[in-house]
Amino acid sequence: MRAGRGRALAVGWSAALVAILVFVSLGTWQLGRQQHKQALLDASTRVLQARAAVPLESAADVARQREYDWSAGAGRFADAPAILLDNQQRHGRAGVRVYRAFLPDASDAVPVLVELGWVPMPPNRQLPAIGAAPAWADVQGLLAPPPAAGLAAPAIQPQPDGSLMLLALDTGAVREALGLPALAPRVLRADPELQGGYPRDLEILANTLPPERHLGYAVQWYGFAAVTLAIALILTLRRPRRRSAS
Repeated sequence: MRAGRGRALAVGWSAALVAILVFVSLGTWQLGRQQHKQALLDASTRVLQARAAVPLESAADVARQREYDWSAGAGRFADAPAILLDNQQRHGRAGVRVYRAFLPDASDAVPVLVELGWVPMPPNRQLPAIGAAPAWADVQGLLAPPPAAGLAAPAIQPQPDGSLMLLALDTGAVREALGLPALAPRVLRADPELQGGYPRDLEILANTLPPERHLGYAVQWYGFAAVTLAIALILTLRRPRRRSAS
């Protein structure tokens, strides 16, 4: 009987240890996501507080393609279709973010995608026609990496008004679709104070979970690991009942 109990305990502890390892791994992954996103928020906050503008040509700096900078420059919008990024959230509503290619005045500058704002997606998914680009000769805003693509493919879907809809903002695919010789790896999120375009803000995590949610999930997974360990210990230390003599 003791041998049978020993085998049962061995099997139980093996299952418990596997579960604990899985729970701890998930908690650690969530904690890493929390730290990564908090670092992004901290970096963008520092830039927005200082607003020390770098030239718009800095958008093409590959060494800073994952960084944030406040930027300003002169130029004009390219005579090219608008780019619409689908599945974008704002204040809990689904919609699209509208981008257009901007050509800086500097002769050696690379075109930059400028985010003009957010347009709500109606239930029938029939967007109104996207208007012409604002008559901005000077732009300023937050240089930032394009929104994370996740698992979405960068397929481009032409719209009736000539604009191009994407599920993932792949700058290489956009460059080819617009017929541009080059395109900066960062986008310029236009300053909300600029007149024109669509409703916009400089929130960098509007379409994903905030750091505190990841921290909550991490605590939850670590809690599951602790509960599993506690149950395994209780079952191990509990004395088996003796059968009464008949």
